[in-house]
Amino acid sequence: MSAFVCQKAPNFTSAAVMPDGSIKEDFSLSDYAGKYVVMFFYPLDFTFVCPSEILAHNSRVKEFEARGVQVIGVSIDSQFTHSAWRNTSTNNGGIGPIGFPLVADVKHEITQAFGVEHPQAGVALRGSFLIDKDGIIQHMVINNLPLGRNVDEMLRMVDALQFTEEHGEVCPAGWNKGDDGMKPDAAGVASYLSKHATDL
Repeated sequence: MSAFVCQKAPNFTSAAVMPDGSIKEDFSLSDYAGKYVVMFFYPLDFTFVCPSEILAHNSRVKEFEARGVQVIGVSIDSQFTHSAWRNTSTNNGGIGPIGFPLVADVKHEITQAFGVEHPQAGVALRGSFLIDKDGIIQHMVINNLPLGRNVDEMLRMVDALQFTEEHGEVCPAGWNKGDDGMKPDAAGVASYLSKHATDL
């Protein structure tokens, strides 16, 4: 059964290239127990949309870290291919050094456990998962191969999750950090809509 919202994220152990360029042979999702995790899958190293997504995550890695979030990338490439891609400059189609781990899923076990394997191509679809401190998947989105992600949307979802955890309120459509939340009852809905219905 594939991973889904409200379920525990499947644990795994595999090799990964770490931010300092070293290879950790026994990288595990459980290493980050008690921490928020954004885990994203991409099809292959040395391809087309993928480097733009990895660099977009990397350019925002400090924003994720400020929210207590660990970013993890996963593809079916080996740790050696990941290293080679990191050691290739962006001018030559590489990604250069990046500030989060890249996990090697050469046996496709992680991709399959999370339910993001493309049925024909055999690579990972562009799946993103927001995992809370208890290891529960709170948000997921899966794009087909040609469709690049919006990393800012994942940051917004982190903000929404942390807002509702802190305040016990829910986040209406289009909610952004600093906006009003909604109390999860009939009175709360009425109060919110009386102020914001024309903005929706």
